Amino acid sequence: MKYPVPKIYCLGDSAMTIEFGVGIDEDVNQLAIACADQLDKTRFPGFIEAAPAYASTTVFFDPFQVYSEIGDHSRIRDHVRERIMLAAAATVETCPSIGRSVEIRTRFGGEFGPDLTELAARCGISESDVIEAFINREYRVFMLGFLPGFAYMGKVDERIAVPRRDVPRRSVPSGSIGIADDQTGIYPFDSPGGWQLIGRTDIKVFDKENVPPYFFSPGDRVRFVPE
Repeated sequence: MKYPVPKIYCLGDSAMTIEFGVGIDEDVNQLAIACADQLDKTRFPGFIEAAPAYASTTVFFDPFQVYSEIGDHSRIRDHVRERIMLAAAATVETCPSIGRSVEIRTRFGGEFGPDLTELAARCGISESDVIEAFINREYRVFMLGFLPGFAYMGKVDERIAVPRRDVPRRSVPSGSIGIADDQTGIYPFDSPGGWQLIGRTDIKVFDKENVPPYFFSPGDRVRFVPE
């Protein structure tokens, strides 16, 4: 694949984002994840974290540590930009396969998926057809966000891709599995939320006692299996 020329821009004085493309695309997302991984392996003085998103990677750094390393405050951003671009160049050359395959045991409908009936009616298919369409796909973890450990996964079958609820719930139970447009995700703990809930799992997708505390990583491949 021919990768686009990345764009890089500042986010304040302690972060930079490198953008590889736009939209939700697996190849571009793979590039963003691999770039974050490369930066983590080749940490520069002042590097804090590289966080991949759908089509970009944001790099957080301590400008004071960067200054201590290079001794020129006027070149802090240029220095960080150079390190990011070096990582991006190495990534484009290799772009290694990242991620693992995961199965999520799921209970669908009823108290576990209170939006399943309405979603099926809205899509003009049966509840069993919704479940079948949902489980017959492997979902990619594009990024983590919204809540600690919340994985944005996609893409769902277009027949069951529905928008968020008009009125979000004040509390969504931990482990709830929802759909929003062409993505799905699992709520890591009880929280407000507006995704269409179709099922629930007992798997803890965020546990502060674990290292790392999050169950999913960007690039993982996920299948949902009915209990």
